[in-house]
Amino acid sequence: MIQTRGPALRPLARALTDEGAEPVLLYVEGAAGEGKSHLLQALADLPGTAHTVRVRWRCGAGAGPPGEDGLRRAPTLWLVDDVHRADEDELRWLRRVLGGLEPGSAAAVAYRPEELPVPGLPLGGRPVTYPSRLTVLRHRLVPWDEERVHRAAAEALGGSCTAEAARRLHELTGGVPQVAVDLLAVLRERQPAFTGTAAEVEAAGVPTRLAELVLSRTHALPPEHRPVVWAAAVLGASVPRGELIAVSGLGAEAGTRALLRALETAALAEPAEGRYGFAVPLAAPAVRASVPGPVRQDLHGRAAAVLRGRQPVPWADVAEHHRAAGETRTWLRAVEKAAGAAAAAGRHQQAVTLLERTLATPGLPPQSRARLAPLLARSAVTGLRSDQTVEVLTQIVRDASLPPAVRGELRLDLGLMLANQMGRGPEGRQVLEIAAAELCEVRPVLAARAMAALSSTFVPGNHIDADREWIAKAVTLTEAGGDRAMRTAVLANRADLALSCADPGAWELVGELAGELSGEDPDPACARQAARGLCNAANSAVWLGFHDRAEDLLAEGLDLAARSGAPYLEHTALGARLLQEWWTGRWAGLAQRCEDFVAATADMPFLASDAYVVRGLLALAQGDWGEAGAWLAQRGTTRAENLPVPLAATAAGAAIRLALARQEIEAAADRARAAWAALAEKGVWTWGPELLPWAVEAVARAGDTIEAHAMVRAFSQGIDGRDAPAAQAALIWGRAVLTETEALAREERHRLLRAAELYQEAAAAYAAMPHPYGRALTAEGAGRCVLVAAEADAGPADEGGDTAEPPGPVCLSTLSAVAELETCARGFTELGAVWDAARVRALLRTQRPVKRGRPPGRPSHADELSPREAEVAQLAVSGLTNREIAATLHLSPRTVEQHIARAMRKTGALSRRDLAHRLATTRTPRAGAGEPGPTPAGDRQWVEDHASCGPP
Repeated sequence: MIQTRGPALRPLARALTDEGAEPVLLYVEGAAGEGKSHLLQALADLPGTAHTVRVRWRCGAGAGPPGEDGLRRAPTLWLVDDVHRADEDELRWLRRVLGGLEPGSAAAVAYRPEELPVPGLPLGGRPVTYPSRLTVLRHRLVPWDEERVHRAAAEALGGSCTAEAARRLHELTGGVPQVAVDLLAVLRERQPAFTGTAAEVEAAGVPTRLAELVLSRTHALPPEHRPVVWAAAVLGASVPRGELIAVSGLGAEAGTRALLRALETAALAEPAEGRYGFAVPLAAPAVRASVPGPVRQDLHGRAAAVLRGRQPVPWADVAEHHRAAGETRTWLRAVEKAAGAAAAAGRHQQAVTLLERTLATPGLPPQSRARLAPLLARSAVTGLRSDQTVEVLTQIVRDASLPPAVRGELRLDLGLMLANQMGRGPEGRQVLEIAAAELCEVRPVLAARAMAALSSTFVPGNHIDADREWIAKAVTLTEAGGDRAMRTAVLANRADLALSCADPGAWELVGELAGELSGEDPDPACARQAARGLCNAANSAVWLGFHDRAEDLLAEGLDLAARSGAPYLEHTALGARLLQEWWTGRWAGLAQRCEDFVAATADMPFLASDAYVVRGLLALAQGDWGEAGAWLAQRGTTRAENLPVPLAATAAGAAIRLALARQEIEAAADRARAAWAALAEKGVWTWGPELLPWAVEAVARAGDTIEAHAMVRAFSQGIDGRDAPAAQAALIWGRAVLTETEALAREERHRLLRAAELYQEAAAAYAAMPHPYGRALTAEGAGRCVLVAAEADAGPADEGGDTAEPPGPVCLSTLSAVAELETCARGFTELGAVWDAARVRALLRTQRPVKRGRPPGRPSHADELSPREAEVAQLAVSGLTNREIAATLHLSPRTVEQHIARAMRKTGALSRRDLAHRLATTRTPRAGAGEPGPTPAGDRQWVEDHASCGPP
């Protein structure tokens, strides 16, 4: 959007709108594509100037200027474009017009300053005598900044442009609006569709309009001057005059003449003081492609030699110029130096990109592959992009000519990438086992690293006893060696295993790991391994329920990972932070943060597996069951058996809960048995707190209480003596669920009260961590059990329909249970757990039946939603079906259908989707003490059939 306000534009607007105002002349200057014509059009549409005559003229268009009668029109707005193309007749006409401007008139004269025949003088070389009454101003258009380019990209591409892509778009186009718009048009039409990456922006090519402009300016130069423009195209960025002339090969004197001429014709520009190149960086590829091949190779060879003279040497650029010059040996040596320099500086992703491209080159000499491949592998294990690296390394390790030590090292890093970045844990484990065997004799230090990696409790497959054997072997090997970085690596894995299992002494190992960072300048390799260990410790602390410690470890690990140049570690810690926010109740904006994380890692979705699960948990709590299932299943990006063990257990627990909510009891039980078998196969029971309560409920409700008891017993034995708050709380919860189920089946009131005590104990444990959501769910269970027990003892209903209170202590317990449930409903609502809040409110309504008739003074809700209509409508727009809403609120599907129909009529909604919009913009009635407000749903009809055995 062109702004028509500003210091230079306001006087022009006043000249046209204020009676008797003096005339104004506004010079509008801007390079090609910066928006001069758009600004003139905006001025022509200036509001409040309907009485003003517009005269518009484009110089150099071939027709003569407007007749002299136009000079006598008043008030008049003269809009003159492309003055840099004006011939002498047009300039004389323009001088007369400007000299004769009357009060109430104005003129805007636009031009490209780089193409004026006489620099700085838009009306030609002759001096201009401006009337004294004329105000003369100059407005310089400037390129868009990065934020404005991002907004334009979002508008053109439907919001599919990432910040990284927008940054690259701004760099390539120089922010010139027309170039940015043209490039966005190319991206919008590309096939396959644009996904928002910087690589796609770079691959889009040069827009036609820009290519024609820069090639025409280059061709207008005498042939002997063109090499200086070609040199700028080969270099690609603005450089000092000496470097540009040296690459052109023209010599100092001839090169200076050529540069001056290129600047005069705008073929080149001076983007920064003393540095010369193209005004729009994207112009360089268009010119470079037009240079004859042999000439271009010579230019690249000279460019490599020139850049070698810089300090520090930009080895990546030097390597690219040697490659383009056809100098293979010097290219490969420069690649090796570039990759080494990038890795040493922590820019591992840059090293990975360069080495992947180099190693994928056909016909590469074997000795060069043997030197470069380990560099790629070392950087790739800490970077983000691994798909292409995995392909490259998989091919290379098959080369029988590789030395065993090199092959073993490559296989080690390949296994780490498969297990970590790629989410192919079982496959990665197999590769690591082969690497450990290959390296044991030739490079025992690296063999220890492979063994340590095989001890990971997060990777599915091996039982924990096998993991402990691997870490013991790794410790033995590192103690025999003297490599400090490898000792730190193995220590990181020891701490990870011990903390995962909540072993005694685990926190001492974490403290020892932090001690590896002591000293002013720790070894970079040790720092990276310590960062890995601290990030993993933070992750384990989150799962165990040590949230204060986790917060400190996350901050320290993220900082160290960023300083070490380890983006993979940063992403693992960021994923753990999403889990931390879920459990500690920081849900505001969490769904969006999860979706942003998923988008940022779109090319490596396994890195976002935490975000997928957290997003699914949120959707479940909010009643959006369709979305919940998709997110919990990673939207098809990662198979459940490849997920980290605790994440797979958590996702399975949520999926079981969803099946129970839909009354799919047998399906829930089958899912529970499969997930429980996977957890038992690993043997790390501290990873199962989010699975245990739902698995126990599923199999118990399916009638297999023997198996439910076995689950609780195995879990209890597995965490016995371990400091794992989340697991201990889940164990109490699981016992409460099982006790409630059996009490309902046997109609044993005293066992219901025992279940309530267990639920209260679990709620206290969750409050201490804190887990607000877990605390509310278990407190709800306590209240539910008390109310069911009271219902069993309740007397007959009185004539008014109210249920008589049972006598004695049970009465007091019932009142306390109702108060606790009201607290739960508020807590769920504050979290945003709409489904849970509605379920609790529906339960509370069973204790406060609505009397017949309408109490005096109560609104009839004739034109606004009643609380029940609002509640049903909210559940409907969250994605629940009528039958699911009916099960949640203990209504018939027909009643739900009628409530939704009335809600749509009252809000004017045309569909459920439209109803969502209307509810968002319409104030709905809030819950009072005796009438629940508009919040969603529950997951079982325990009031009807007493089949439930745990909080949903």
